[in-house]
Amino acid sequence: MNILCRFAFCAVTLIVGPVAMTSSTYAQSRCQVLWEERNQYYKNAGYCFKTARAINFFGNANCIYNNEGSIPFTQSVRNRIQQIRNLEQSIGCTP
Repeated sequence: MNILCRFAFCAVTLIVGPVAMTSSTYAQSRCQVLWEERNQYYKNAGYCFKTARAINFFGNANCIYNNEGSIPFTQSVRNRIQQIRNLEQSIGCTP
């Protein structure tokens, strides 16, 4: 990790193989990974997605739940979803 600071502005550059990522690019990438994981739980449970982004990514084939609150998640899955939401919020992911 390389941290470059000039005039009270710091940018973090992560070297990932031959590709360098800025902290902003890394955050966007992390947001996508978190979004995918969180929504995969919903897909696996049979949730009918409402947003174009989720429908395009996961589809709605075989969905059975229109209401998030009616999905019978285990407590551990509910806890993980909340943990993901907290992480998304902490790094500034957009919904």
